[in-house]
Amino acid sequence: MAKEFSRSDRVAEQIQRELADLLQFEVKDPRVGMVTVTEVEVSGDMAHAKVYYTAAAGSVELQKGLEKTAGFLRSQLAKRLLLRTVPQLHFVYDASIDRGMHIAKLIDEVLPPSAPDQDDESA
Repeated sequence: MAKEFSRSDRVAEQIQRELADLLQFEVKDPRVGMVTVTEVEVSGDMAHAKVYYTAAAGSVELQKGLEKTAGFLRSQLAKRLLLRTVPQLHFVYDASIDRGMHIAKLIDEVLPPSAPDQDDESA
């Protein structure tokens, strides 16, 4: 019987939790503000991890700030996780939330505003 979750999935979840905590409480870089880690994908050999993030204002400066703090974050992960080698972190902006908000806005523009039900008032 196969395992329900592979080891790389479990490691990715743990890295995501730890990175969220580190980004919120430990990183002092002013470019790295309100960042949400949406997903982490770890390669099969545990050498690399893609960290997908989103922020209120996804900018080039934020990306540079995250890349600059990658070494610090990796060293902190090494202290917190029981891994022989900690994967190198590669930050990727996750635009799915932006796309979802854009699609919701387009749907709201197309649909007429909903009026109260006429059936309730006639009773």
